[in-house]
Amino acid sequence: MTTAHHLRLIDGMRARAFPVERVRAGSGVSGPGYHVAHLHPEDAWDEGRDDDEADRLKHRAQCVADHEALVTLLGSRWGEPMLVSLFGARERMVSGEEIPEPWADVVAGCEFLRLWQVGERWIALALCLEEGGSGCELSVVVTETDPP
Repeated sequence: MTTAHHLRLIDGMRARAFPVERVRAGSGVSGPGYHVAHLHPEDAWDEGRDDDEADRLKHRAQCVADHEALVTLLGSRWGEPMLVSLFGARERMVSGEEIPEPWADVVAGCEFLRLWQVGERWIALALCLEEGGSGCELSVVVTETDPP
């Protein structure tokens, strides 16, 4: 996918009503008060695949480049994003606190996210990098639920 396609997807997510119950939506999921899309899904690199490490590293580099491009373009629309560490929310989750959707999945997989508040909705870009490996996932969240 191109950056232009990612921007159209994000704009569509912002304009779309939220469903009353959780449903799969393309490469993501939507539910009451949120939409999530995986722009570079981690499962594109399943463990059983025979892709070589060079291909995985190329995918990771593209994922990181797309993240940086989107941060720049969305920043030109809505201003500098907040850089939010998810460490505290992850610690609370491990301690048994329930983190609301759509944040629970993001908190479980990512260390930080870029966050904008536009009107009454939050828009987040989450870049999840596999520690010590070459995996990468880039997701966008549009929600009315305050971040954890």
